Amino acid sequence: MSDLVQDPAASFVDEEERARARKELRNRIGKWILPVVVFAVGILAWDWIIRINEIPHYILPGPGLVFQTLIQDRAILLDALMVTLQITLLALLVAVIGGAGLAILFNQSRLVEMSFYPYAVVLQVTPIVAIAPLIFIYVENKLVGLLICAWIVAFFPVLSNTTLGLRSADHNLRDLFSIYGASRWQRLLYLQLPSALPYFLGGLRIAGGLALIGSVVAEFVAGTGGIGSGLAFRILEAGYRLNIPRMFAGLILIAGTGVLIYAVLSLVSHLLLRKWHESAIKRES
Repeated sequence: MSDLVQDPAASFVDEEERARARKELRNRIGKWILPVVVFAVGILAWDWIIRINEIPHYILPGPGLVFQTLIQDRAILLDALMVTLQITLLALLVAVIGGAGLAILFNQSRLVEMSFYPYAVVLQVTPIVAIAPLIFIYVENKLVGLLICAWIVAFFPVLSNTTLGLRSADHNLRDLFSIYGASRWQRLLYLQLPSALPYFLGGLRIAGGLALIGSVVAEFVAGTGGIGSGLAFRILEAGYRLNIPRMFAGLILIAGTGVLIYAVLSLVSHLLLRKWHESAIKRES
């Protein structure tokens, strides 16, 4: 008879598990469905506004015309995108090497940090549109000038986040390393660098988008065309010719590239942190 009586505590646990499973399913569905719905509503509203107000395509093209232009001009736009993407990735690579390396140097020498960190801040707070004209005056190679501009924008998040991460190692573990007689480089390799990895990856995600912004802004400032021109120049060229649909197509490619860069770097961050860091470990909600 007692076997037929259901335990209230077990029933409550089962109901809680089912509620948690339903909430997790809703979150998974909403994570993908809601952005798609918002995007679709935005496209429909865009098309509706143009049709109702009869806006000419040379002022504001419709989404259908922009998509058609993106397909028709894909050869020109994709070649330009490859140039911009090349500059972006090279700038990001140099920013990672320079920013992380300089952060380690700052961590190892307080004198070096006090001497050079203020100048890194100056580069960060000075608008790139103010620096770029000077760079293109003194640097003859256009691609090198674009790379320098993109690097200036991208390297500070890596530098500042990595510096913060290296300082964020648990002080109790620092004391433990000191008790066991660990050298400065052993403490750096086995304690500080693992502690700084989440901060470094956070700065890397920011730097990825900033490198793209820096390369596009530098291309606008450079304003040179011909073979090897980036996507920003193609947008400028389309504006001069009142080819507004191509301008929108170029903007869509830039935005899509930025999203892709962020997604790839977020995936890298998740893969590196998922087994041990709280920011990537899946939590029960």
